[in-house]
Amino acid sequence: HLSLRRQRQMCIRDRPMAGQNHHFNRFAPEKIPYAIKRYTDETARLYGVLNKQLEGRQFVAGDEYSIADMAIYPWIVPHAWQGQNLDDFPALKSWFARVKARPATERAYALVAKINPPQ
Repeated sequence: HLSLRRQRQMCIRDRPMAGQNHHFNRFAPEKIPYAIKRYTDETARLYGVLNKQLEGRQFVAGDEYSIADMAIYPWIVPHAWQGQNLDDFPALKSWFARVKARPATERAYALVAKINPPQ
């Protein structure tokens, strides 16, 4: 099992890169190929790190669902926006399906759909 410190590190690592990826791929008024490629590639690298961490584990920190899973999952939800195919990351894809199928995750995302409908 991962220490709480290591879980925290894993939770915060992906956010800045995925956020930049979203910005340059979806929201920037000017499409900058260098920035799009850089952040798409870096997101892929981080997906690879997470995929490796998940190999042989049910969840990020081991066999039990933890705050690490809760914090990372929302950053994987928009994987298509990030230019990522989960088929390229089989352990991550399995983990994503497990977390998505959790009743609390289903309830939370049903609420999100009511509050912030897809555009």
